Amino acid sequence: MDLFGSIASTHPSDRALVSSWAATLTGPVIDAGCGPGQWTDFVAERGIAVSGIDLVPEFVERARIQYPDLSFELGGFEALDAPSESLGGVLSWYSLIHHSPQDIQTPLAEFARVIRPGGGLLVGFFEGATVGPFDHAATTAYRWPVADLSQELVVAGFEVIETHTRTGSGYRPHGAVTARRQSTE
Repeated sequence: MDLFGSIASTHPSDRALVSSWAATLTGPVIDAGCGPGQWTDFVAERGIAVSGIDLVPEFVERARIQYPDLSFELGGFEALDAPSESLGGVLSWYSLIHHSPQDIQTPLAEFARVIRPGGGLLVGFFEGATVGPFDHAATTAYRWPVADLSQELVVAGFEVIETHTRTGSGYRPHGAVTARRQSTE
């Protein structure tokens, strides 16, 4: 069985977190950095109107084939094709890992632009004791302490709701932050 892009290959606590986060939203939602679409489909199965966007053409093509009833677009999320304050949320599951500390505010500001006040953001990432780069499959990725990435979310206009970390044999340390878009007034 091909586990690449399979929701079954994801950690059960990640599925529980994404499911509980999605239950707090009223769509639509963008899965920013959707990869082959498994999380987009997972959110859609919870009754949320969701679409995916990714920079990798092969991922978008695979997602379109695997999940033909969902919308997937090729592109980055530094300039999303969504009106300001039009989304119920953004899922950014391991899609910010390639943004350096100097560049992280660009996508976060864009997420803040498109999410309506009270809407949700869920970020999954590699967790570490300090912000720092490491070699990843395609290009450099960054680890973040939960507190540091949480502060970046606050700067971008989000209220941090909860944070999660996980470590274990065979896993890189994982972090996740759920946040709510603050009022723009």
